[in-house]
Amino acid sequence: MIVFEGSEGAGKSTQVARLTARLRQTGVEVVATREPGGTATGEAIRSILLAPDGHAMLPATEALLYAAARAQHVGELIEPALARGAVVVCDRFVDSSLAYQVGGMGLPLAAVEAIQPLATRGIEPDLRVLLDLPVDVGLARRFQRPDDLNRLDLADIGFHLRVRETYLALAAAHPDRWLVVDATASPERIGTVVADAVGELMGVTGGSGR
Repeated sequence: MIVFEGSEGAGKSTQVARLTARLRQTGVEVVATREPGGTATGEAIRSILLAPDGHAMLPATEALLYAAARAQHVGELIEPALARGAVVVCDRFVDSSLAYQVGGMGLPLAAVEAIQPLATRGIEPDLRVLLDLPVDVGLARRFQRPDDLNRLDLADIGFHLRVRETYLALAAAHPDRWLVVDATASPERIGTVVADAVGELMGVTGGSGR
């Protein structure tokens, strides 16, 4: 499973689509999905989590809702796809909870980590791709589409800075698990870097999709 992570405006959805298209050209079955979402239940939870007027939501409520959406996502979509040998390409996974709810919101790391195993069923990404860029650049991209802004886009700048710092710390702590890519580069350049890394990974793992 390949997971794209990053702050707002990093271009994750663009790179999910690019990688999915490249892999499908090789004849591989690819399941492209996102969090929160990927299932009817997950998309319903997503609408609650990202509603621009949901500012009264408590951090603990937010963390539990993300975990609930993830549990449905894994059980209904991700686990069956991996079991049949498909490659799953996902926009966000557990590390988003660590970056946003722990780093951004200040929840205890142990508490957020404790609720993840029930949701993930032990599934871990084979590669985490961190699309990293300065916070002001990412937010400027998001605010170019004012009709598409969500609750997290509208958070204060300190929140977004903490999210980015947490992502970078996660990647630095486990560099073997992460590919950090400069998200200020062109989408074409980013896509090539990611495709090369994924190709190498699949060559090592035999293209298992896990």
